[in-house]
Amino acid sequence: MNKARRSSSSRMTTVRSICSTRTMKWKTAAFARSRRRRSRRDADGPPAERKTVERAPVHRTIRRGAGTGVLGDWPDQGTFRIPSGDPVRRAGRTAARRFPVRIARCPWSRRYDMTLRDIARLHAELTRRYFLRLGAVGGAFLARGTARAEPTDDALARRIAEIEPYFTPAPEFRDVSRGTPLPHSLSDDTKREVGLTRETWRLEVVSDPESPCKVGNRLTRADNTALDFAGLMKIADTRSVRFAKIMTCLNVPRPLGMGLWEGVPLRDIVWLAEPREDFRRVFYYGYHHDDPKQLFRSSLPVARVLEDPFDLPPVIVCYKLNGEWLDSVRGGPVRIVVPEDYGFKSIKWLSHVVLSNLPHANDTYANGNNDLDSPLKTFSAVLTMPEAVRAGEPIPITGYAQVGMGGLAKVQVSVERDGPTEGREPAGAWRDADLLEPPDDWGAVPGGKVPKDTIGFEPESGRPRSWPMRWTRAHWATLLPPMTAGEYILKSRTVDSRGSVQPMPRPFRKSGHAAIEERSFTVK
Repeated sequence: MNKARRSSSSRMTTVRSICSTRTMKWKTAAFARSRRRRSRRDADGPPAERKTVERAPVHRTIRRGAGTGVLGDWPDQGTFRIPSGDPVRRAGRTAARRFPVRIARCPWSRRYDMTLRDIARLHAELTRRYFLRLGAVGGAFLARGTARAEPTDDALARRIAEIEPYFTPAPEFRDVSRGTPLPHSLSDDTKREVGLTRETWRLEVVSDPESPCKVGNRLTRADNTALDFAGLMKIADTRSVRFAKIMTCLNVPRPLGMGLWEGVPLRDIVWLAEPREDFRRVFYYGYHHDDPKQLFRSSLPVARVLEDPFDLPPVIVCYKLNGEWLDSVRGGPVRIVVPEDYGFKSIKWLSHVVLSNLPHANDTYANGNNDLDSPLKTFSAVLTMPEAVRAGEPIPITGYAQVGMGGLAKVQVSVERDGPTEGREPAGAWRDADLLEPPDDWGAVPGGKVPKDTIGFEPESGRPRSWPMRWTRAHWATLLPPMTAGEYILKSRTVDSRGSVQPMPRPFRKSGHAAIEERSFTVK
């Protein structure tokens, strides 16, 4: 028994000795490899003096760092630098962020580092594979030469020069007004009679008779205490504000227009009525021929009226658009404008503001299964593109993006063949377009300049504090490479500042348009 135990113990000692020897050899080899790597790195000098590999700058169209807008080009991210002698795993992680495929180690060397020559060869190989995967679309671009020959951008420059003014002239706003007949179609005499002129306009601010709020000062026509336009202008002397906003209907896929709206905060009007308690909601409506069936009403929680959350501009009682008096077609003489919401919240021909203890919305739009609490969404659409182009010619595209609550990080485009692709097309391959910078001439505003005290703009320069601005729009452009003959479909989409890709995060139709637009074109 003791002999068996000694034999077993001897075998275990032998196994431990072998394992220990192998472990020591492995550690010694690893230490040697580590010393060799350190020696090579030290030979290269300090990090600032190490050699670098510089990637030639790719085609730039408008804005550095915003992507090239050319199908098949990689986004411009400046100079690509990899210190020589670094382990390939580290280089691979760096390169994977810039190349369309991931690398694990140098494919033609068993060494665990990449020389400058290795990196150059790998770059060329990846480039070749990438363009081969592009199929017919990328192949047409590759056929023009392997040296990334830049397509002419004269056609794109012409398209950009033809883009609509940033601010829409008042007569060019699309109209989706309600009413039979339309209030702005009334004769001048009738408009004066019903209070649709600045001289005869009156605004009543009262308590809700069905869910009353206690107020100390009712403003009514009957008591001759309703607010008139002169009284509104007296408030505006010290309290007027202006901001840029795109006006979009909840159920219409394209905006109605982009404007610079001016007015006084609605809360300043509300406080004239001296609300005291039992106050939870404000609803309001405009002229409707005194016909209850034509009444169009919207509402807001009292917190949104009295405060401006998240640095939003205030809800305003608006009397100017693009520096000019609001005309009756645009809802004048006075309307409501809510910066972050769709158009149904911005009631035209304002006549009544009602202070209520109602705990919920009572908007007319609720009857149509609409989402009443959905702020503006971010989405993209095409402005100009050729319906037919010749094979071998680059294709200029321009468009706009509505910038909603999520902001805007970038616009992307995708081109697919219409019909069977025979495996040649990179279906769903999205490429960044170029966001255009803020314009020097803003268009419909006086002198083409934004007044310096506009919310969201620098007071001295009149330039936006950030770009793109929420609740407005931004223009974009891209130049597609030449393509082979056939039928194609162009798609565009947005990626917001939180990384949500259109139509997310709110894809539902009744909360506002966000469907991805598709445009067909022919290459002959």
